[in-house]
Amino acid sequence: MFAFVPFRIRSSALLLAFAALLAGCAGPTSERVDPAEPIDGAAALMLSQSPSAVGEAPAGWRPWIIRSDKTRTRYQLARASVGGHERPVLHAVAESAASGMWVPVNLPAAQAPYVRWSWRTDAMIDRADSSRPETEDAPARLVLAFDGDWRKLPLRDQMLADTARMLLGREMPYATLIYTWDSAKPVGASLANAHTSRIRLKVVESGPERTGRWLDYERNYVQDYIELFGEEPGTLIGVGVMTDTDNTRSYAESWYGDIQLLTPSRTALGELPDGPVID
Repeated sequence: MFAFVPFRIRSSALLLAFAALLAGCAGPTSERVDPAEPIDGAAALMLSQSPSAVGEAPAGWRPWIIRSDKTRTRYQLARASVGGHERPVLHAVAESAASGMWVPVNLPAAQAPYVRWSWRTDAMIDRADSSRPETEDAPARLVLAFDGDWRKLPLRDQMLADTARMLLGREMPYATLIYTWDSAKPVGASLANAHTSRIRLKVVESGPERTGRWLDYERNYVQDYIELFGEEPGTLIGVGVMTDTDNTRSYAESWYGDIQLLTPSRTALGELPDGPVID
């Protein structure tokens, strides 16, 4: 099973640092899924259609634990007015905290190369800067994880993957693409994660100007992946969100609406009989 765990490297002693980090990770270790079994979580990404009650975690979503010694961001379904309609959304509160929520999928990226989502945050995080490891917090992120062929990557990256497989008994994502709301970097900026080249960020919102309102986005994530990683993406294996403030020791509160994976004709995968609910 794939572990949706972007990792951090904090030492020149590569394997020791990585091993120490993974030893502290708390992922969904008890679940076992046949790799050949198709997992399609597209419907679960429609938060407005979740059967879960307000105050609960949305059905089909899983905790994404960065490290077991970190305070976790709190995620639960809430009701909010989005585009004039009252509907369930995912409410995130981070108090010096770092964790996410994610949905496993198994989808060739070319089949649904677009992602559409909405979010809201009411304030920026003071001192946050995605380009610096000591301050890489953000009020809102959309995270996409991909499978791929590790054998064609540099030896350093292959060693990381082998270590994760040995210690956790499961694969780590081949590549992770993050759409982020940055405090200062301009919209359209591309950033490499401070710890690994296998995580890349694209800034889709910047600064405080549009805080306090619901914002809608649609991206061709296949094109963004090619721009950031220099190759075509393989299988999309997970979609998640993350609000974190652990590095700046601060507070952030955000809300996430429906997330849709769209075919080239803009038909949403996993939509229910009444169709997708998007303003």
